Amino acid sequence: MKKVLLTIGIIIFLVGAFVFYNKLYLPPLPIENISKKTVIEKIKDSNIQMVKLSNENGQEWYVVKERDTSVADEMIREMLDQNGWTFKQKEGNGLFFERHGENLIVSTQMWTGDYVLVKIPANFNE
Repeated sequence: MKKVLLTIGIIIFLVGAFVFYNKLYLPPLPIENISKKTVIEKIKDSNIQMVKLSNENGQEWYVVKERDTSVADEMIREMLDQNGWTFKQKEGNGLFFERHGENLIVSTQMWTGDYVLVKIPANFNE
């Protein structure tokens, strides 16, 4: 009986360690070519709050370590302002910008309570 309980305890511990190590407890990512563990490592290894994650299907993905989406929105505005885009409005999770008659829509989404994912069309800095 003790061997069975010990074996079950070890299995539960190993499964728990696997789930924690691979960050399987986090919500799914809308980005296909990057893992949750890699996202967490990139933001923790960086000394800036907004880190580029991936360029996928003509979209650049960033992660912002911030609980307040308005702070993330301000960081996005500053980044795009440096590239000549003018902020027009915010509707829902979309931020609308304009430059030389061209429109750009940036979308944000809370990934966890601490991280905001940002999707920007890859041609924003051309």
